[in-house]
Amino acid sequence: MTTAAPISSRELDHPKRAEIRLEGVLHALSDPMRLRVVRQLAGCEPGLDGLSCSQIELPVTKSTSTHHFRVLRESGVIQQIYRGTAKLNGLRREDLDAMFPGLLEAVLTAATAQAERTSAP
Repeated sequence: MTTAAPISSRELDHPKRAEIRLEGVLHALSDPMRLRVVRQLAGCEPGLDGLSCSQIELPVTKSTSTHHFRVLRESGVIQQIYRGTAKLNGLRREDLDAMFPGLLEAVLTAATAQAERTSAP
């Protein structure tokens, strides 16, 4: 995810890299819906700013979806930026790899294997 200057005056709070805690990341990744979001974001083509919330389909209400995105952002797993009225989401892969080498890749590999076994998205 690029770190271009915000187009909107609305900015969201994100933990700094040094503030990202393992227990927060593991908690965020432990929920099936949040893991689903992370898997979709991991599949984004490099160079994109991310996916808007509406591009990530979750079988939950809008308010529940908002909660899941907030947990992911506050734990340091994703970064959210406003582009006009859309909120774009991207993985903080560099930060997570720097703080917890191999963790994100291991979780994504295990989640993909599980999805293939259970035919879950």
